[in-house]
Amino acid sequence: MKKTNPFLVLLFISLFSQNISAQNEAWKKAATEKKQDRLAWWLNDRFGMFIHWGLYSLPARHEWIQNMESIAPDVYEEKYFNLFNPDLYNPDEWAKMAKKAGMKYVVITTKHHEGFSLWDTKFSDFNAAKTPYKKDILKMFVDACRKEGLKIGFYFSLIDWHDKNFTIDGIHPLRNNAAAKEDNKNRDMGKYRTFVKNQVRELLTNYGKIDLLFWDFSYPGNDGKGKDEWDSEGLVKMVRSLQPDIVMNDRLDLMEDKWGWDYKTPEQFMPNTWPEHNGEKVPWETCQTFSGSWGYHRDENTWKSTNQLIAMLIETVSKGGNLLLNVGPTARGNFDYRAIERLQQIGDWMTFNSKSIYGCTAAPEKFQAPKNTFLTYNKETNRLYIHLLQYPFKTLYLPGFKGQVKYAQFLHDNSEIKYRESAAAKASEHMAITAGADDLIMDLPVVKPNTEIPVIELILN
Repeated sequence: MKKTNPFLVLLFISLFSQNISAQNEAWKKAATEKKQDRLAWWLNDRFGMFIHWGLYSLPARHEWIQNMESIAPDVYEEKYFNLFNPDLYNPDEWAKMAKKAGMKYVVITTKHHEGFSLWDTKFSDFNAAKTPYKKDILKMFVDACRKEGLKIGFYFSLIDWHDKNFTIDGIHPLRNNAAAKEDNKNRDMGKYRTFVKNQVRELLTNYGKIDLLFWDFSYPGNDGKGKDEWDSEGLVKMVRSLQPDIVMNDRLDLMEDKWGWDYKTPEQFMPNTWPEHNGEKVPWETCQTFSGSWGYHRDENTWKSTNQLIAMLIETVSKGGNLLLNVGPTARGNFDYRAIERLQQIGDWMTFNSKSIYGCTAAPEKFQAPKNTFLTYNKETNRLYIHLLQYPFKTLYLPGFKGQVKYAQFLHDNSEIKYRESAAAKASEHMAITAGADDLIMDLPVVKPNTEIPVIELILN
């Protein structure tokens, strides 16, 4: 029997390790270099619909109800699972409402923290197809969105309170149950990581091209979970191999790895300025609710007005971001009447003013926004949009705009708006309107146009 040369064995191991390392670096490099290409559609579209739907629509008092009321997973399942039968679910109507509202993409919770899957997953019986409804909700939804030409996004919860291998931590419904926490020794996060990968692989294999993946969420530290618990790097690598062009958010606890995320996600607040990371402006999207809850909440009444919602969309784009606006369907599968009303009214505004949203971003720094306005800018068309949050009386002053404007018009009807320069007046000219030497004065009609927030379109020199 021939002896094995130990030198050759070590050489083989070294070369093999180098090859694996090179492969790892290759996919990370490609993911980083192709980020802008991946984001191109998303940066153009600016406006999407978020949908939070699950068993929590039955108690109808918050999507975190299981956490808030410390409901054990088995009790939660026994109480709600066999009652889930959304007889009014019509994804074609959902998709049409999103499209008419001016939304270009839709992101749905395939599974929230409760662990209930909207699709017929092979890896858990805790799914919609096993309820009295007996159907794959997700497949119907994807088909409906594709018919309307909407981009498709999947929300996936990294947290699963129902899975028996998910260890009980600081946000688990059983966090205050000492006996339950003692059972952590019998739970296996290694098996849980495999389960997560299996479900994500299903989602990215069985439903065609998926445009966006919204992970939720990491909470590293004492009694929490982060990138090591999820194997975030392994998840990103798998996703990139299955859907190379998919856009992913920043909630895998990989913020210092450029390959690990595509955009930031400030939630339920408006950043003061364009968000940055390590001193660099980054793509971002704020996710917001109509009221104070993501899931359907029957008794929650802090609903934002249509004016607030449109202004929120405009402000987001004026700071270079996207808006993902959430709807929480009822347990029967329909949208709340207040959500329908606001979607219709946003759509009415977008019909005439969407040019100031799609393909737009923050205005160049040389343009100062007049009082009570937001500015957006389309680089491709070289047009600047002034959104009049509070309609002025007859006159709008544009500071420093002298020599910058070729033509001005209202966007909703393309009617011309006259403007002039006037830096001085005679003592006897009591009705003369003046401004700074580098300013423009716009002459507006006294009566506000019949649109929620009027928009002035400036064609720039």
